[in-house]
Amino acid sequence: MARVPGDDGLIADDVGYWATEKHDYLVRYISISRAARKRYLPPKGTGGATFIDLFCGTGRSKVRDTGAWIDGSAVAAWKQSVKDEAPFTNVIIADKDPEALYACQERLKRLGAPVTCYVNEAAEVAQQIGQTPTPYGLNLAFLDPYSLDLDFSIIQSFASVKRMDMMIHLNQMDMQRNLMSLASESDQTRLDRFVPGWRDSVPRSGQRAAFEQRIYEYWREKVRKLGPWPSAQQKLITASSNQPLYWLVLAASHELAHKFWGESLDDGQSQLF
Repeated sequence: MARVPGDDGLIADDVGYWATEKHDYLVRYISISRAARKRYLPPKGTGGATFIDLFCGTGRSKVRDTGAWIDGSAVAAWKQSVKDEAPFTNVIIADKDPEALYACQERLKRLGAPVTCYVNEAAEVAQQIGQTPTPYGLNLAFLDPYSLDLDFSIIQSFASVKRMDMMIHLNQMDMQRNLMSLASESDQTRLDRFVPGWRDSVPRSGQRAAFEQRIYEYWREKVRKLGPWPSAQQKLITASSNQPLYWLVLAASHELAHKFWGESLDDGQSQLF
């Protein structure tokens, strides 16, 4: 991820315009679920509510196509929760880049967010925090890697946490470009970390598109077996040329979370898997 000087004295990320759309769906979900979140917040609730971003970046981005400045996912999430008068009681951010993490932390602190930081690979952080986010409250994890580097162990770690909703970025472009080369290697690749066990369960015959579909179906089934089930509805984010970039999927173990997700995608453009 390229960095640029920010408009507030800290470093920022250089992103495509599609990042704006991605964050729009995140804040929509946070806003739509505000009433449910309020039930866990003081003074009536005691469980609390946690937002988790394991690929937080700097917390601020410049859209290279337009020059516009936008908030990163963790900052946008915190701002929306405050706007809805249902602020998260804990914001957990992580990134393997300590400079990016520091910038995001500073931006959140300036906004008064109760932030906790981890400098490490996302899978290590997910295992480390385990049950600690909000064991008796409501949790939302935003899993937004820059490529197909989404270790399945992250989902395994979070699936055991009660009331953990996961909004997941599945990188379609990376899959299209690299699926066949990743599948042809005998050593463990990003594909093996993304969906362990595929080599013994997913036939590699036929066209690439059919193979890709089987990989995604196998991934969805593995997630479902952990407890939270992936949403039937998901959002495809595309480039200006309609090139598929990535899917946004919700995995949750409560019908209400899926109802909220469906409402957040209610723009006439969501697709069924």
